[in-house]
Amino acid sequence: MSNSRGRGLQANALGMFDTVVMAVAGSAPAYSIAATTSVLVGAVGLASPATLLYCSIPMLGIALAFSYLSRIDVNAGASYSWVGRTLHPFLGFISGWALVISATIFMVAGSLPAGSMTLALFDEELAEHTGLSTLVGAGWFLIMLFVVLGGARLTVRAQLVMSGVELAILALFAVLALFHSGSARAFDWSWLGFGHFDGVTGFASGALIAAFYYWGWDVTSNLSEETRNSRRTTGLAGLIGVGIVFLLFEAFTIAVNVILSSKQIQDNDANVLAVLGEEIWPGWGGKLLVVAVMLSTIATLETTLIQVTRALFAMGRDRTMPPALGRVHRRWNTPWVAITVVGVVALALFIASNALGTVGEILSDAISAMGLQIAVYYGLTGLAAVVAYRRMLLKSVANLVLGGLWPLFGALFMFWIFVESLGELSRSVIAIGIGGLAAGLVPMLWYWRQGSDYYHPAKLDAARTVEADYVPAGAGGTNSLAHEGLPTDF
Repeated sequence: MSNSRGRGLQANALGMFDTVVMAVAGSAPAYSIAATTSVLVGAVGLASPATLLYCSIPMLGIALAFSYLSRIDVNAGASYSWVGRTLHPFLGFISGWALVISATIFMVAGSLPAGSMTLALFDEELAEHTGLSTLVGAGWFLIMLFVVLGGARLTVRAQLVMSGVELAILALFAVLALFHSGSARAFDWSWLGFGHFDGVTGFASGALIAAFYYWGWDVTSNLSEETRNSRRTTGLAGLIGVGIVFLLFEAFTIAVNVILSSKQIQDNDANVLAVLGEEIWPGWGGKLLVVAVMLSTIATLETTLIQVTRALFAMGRDRTMPPALGRVHRRWNTPWVAITVVGVVALALFIASNALGTVGEILSDAISAMGLQIAVYYGLTGLAAVVAYRRMLLKSVANLVLGGLWPLFGALFMFWIFVESLGELSRSVIAIGIGGLAAGLVPMLWYWRQGSDYYHPAKLDAARTVEADYVPAGAGGTNSLAHEGLPTDF
């Protein structure tokens, strides 16, 4: 394969619409609902809609943090770069590593359902076969690996088709659910209150699962070096993505609570949506929602591959991981070494996962473990935004609320659910979650000793960036990285 050091990624490949599609696909609405609803209901019962509602508020704070930080530092590593340049390079590395580990675990947690959903279209019994599901899932994973290798434009074209069909099916069933007559229980507004939570710890364990639901919209920041006018586009697309998936999550979680019994939810832990579809539209409904989940899972495998490979590319470029990871393919402008390494590691994990149990069991542990890692890097990014904008916060009320208080609340919430949920999680989940993070100390200390420049960063300060990067609107040119207008204009 041809390659070269020092080459950049494919600039200006994505526009605003493409980036919003990537944000929505990153959160994988159909997959998240199908794979995670039974885990969430198991943790908080009828309080599942309330959990998603209250967790959307701090999640928007984190999305605002990403939006503000992307205006002053365009970097494929995103939080890895931002946290390293504001809080401390060690914390920045751990942020990047948390993304790499959670995304790698997801390769297994996501590929198994992709395989089982595909098999479910032909035979329900085949879908329960873990070995066969792994084989078909690995096939889908390899297809997505080659699409991501082919560049950002090919990636977004594939994404438009998959996510377009998925969202159309979800919108159809959200409307049909409103007119569905049969129900296991009547809707109650108390589901959106705090009354159904089993104390503070119960809420925290539900919130950790909700963090996994929303996770993935920040792929827009990892694509910032490949996005037109990225200083505005990436952050805004992330915020729009969070808003869209929140509405879908809420609609379907309430529909599951109303239409399905507790036993139906429990017995179909790997795919609640197929059962819901069958109840709403007997015959065709289950199959259509299985198609939506299958497409959603494959689509989010693609966005997760982008996140992990762009993060590893940034780390290789900074020499905080093997420098070969920073190599870019001469023709496709993609980090081909990082993509190859992730492919090999993920396929090895697929094979190992066969020994771990059923699809449902693997999903449950993986989701909670990833929740811990996601809470760490989202929380650190929220703090990084406040530190980077500290001199700008009192310039206006919008700056104070959107750039300071809300991201700070989001960060503190993430750290709180991390600590609070530790007492509720099993040893295997903690071992995967915390052990995965701890493994990052080895490369971090090794490359720190090697003298990587990343560990002696230029501090990120919004006040200085405004003075340095200000360009009157329209004067920057199409390829300019300088932000047009003040970074604090929303």
